[in-house]
Amino acid sequence: MKITITYDNEAAVEEMETGWGFSCMMEAHGRRILFDVGPDAAALLANMEGLGLDPKLIDEVFISHAHQDHMGALADFLRAYPVDCYLPTSCKPPRGAPGLIEVTDPLRMHEGIFSTGELGGVEQSLLVETAKGLAVIVGCSHPGVGAILEAAFRHGVPRALVGGLHGFRDFDLLDDLELVCPTHCTQHKSEIENLYPAKCVQGGVGAVIEIR
Repeated sequence: MKITITYDNEAAVEEMETGWGFSCMMEAHGRRILFDVGPDAAALLANMEGLGLDPKLIDEVFISHAHQDHMGALADFLRAYPVDCYLPTSCKPPRGAPGLIEVTDPLRMHEGIFSTGELGGVEQSLLVETAKGLAVIVGCSHPGVGAILEAAFRHGVPRALVGGLHGFRDFDLLDDLELVCPTHCTQHKSEIENLYPAKCVQGGVGAVIEIR
C-alpha cells in the first residue's frame, strides 16, 4: 500500500502548500481513498496536482472527524468530484453532497479495508491490511491511541500508525509497531522520533509512505 500526504502543517517537498490540517491519499487493494481533506480545497488540489495525483481517480473520501482542519474543504471537494464519502455520525454532512455513508459501528468497507467505527462518539480511523499487518491511519486520535489500536485488533494486528496523535504520551504502545509517522497535531513528535529512530518516518506534504 502507499500513503501520500496531501495536506499537513509542514512540507516534505518544496513548493507544497501547508497549513493547520491533514489529508492523505491511501492506495491499496485496488482502491484510492482520500483520507480527510484539510481546511482548504484549493490548497489541497494544488498539492495533489504538484504531486501528480489526479482527483478524478479517487474512489471515495473518508473523513475522520468533524473539525474544520480535517473536513473544511469537503463541500467544495465533493462539488467538484462527487464520490462516496464515509462520515462518522457526529459529522454534519455537506448540504447536497451525494453518496454519504454514515459510520457508527466498525465497518468493512472493502476487501482489506475497514473503519474502526466512530470511537468515543467523535472520530473514526482507517484500517488497511498489508502483508505485515494493519496500517492504521488516524486524524487526530481524539479517542486515544490506545483505544484506536484496541479497536483495530478486531480486524488484525496493527503494524503501522500514520497521522495526528495530539498529546499522546503512552509511548510504550508503539513498541510493537514497525512504522510510525506522526503528523499534523502531534505534540510530542520529537520525543517519538528520539525514542524510535529506526521506525519513525517523517511526514509533511509530499511524503510517501510505502508499506509492503
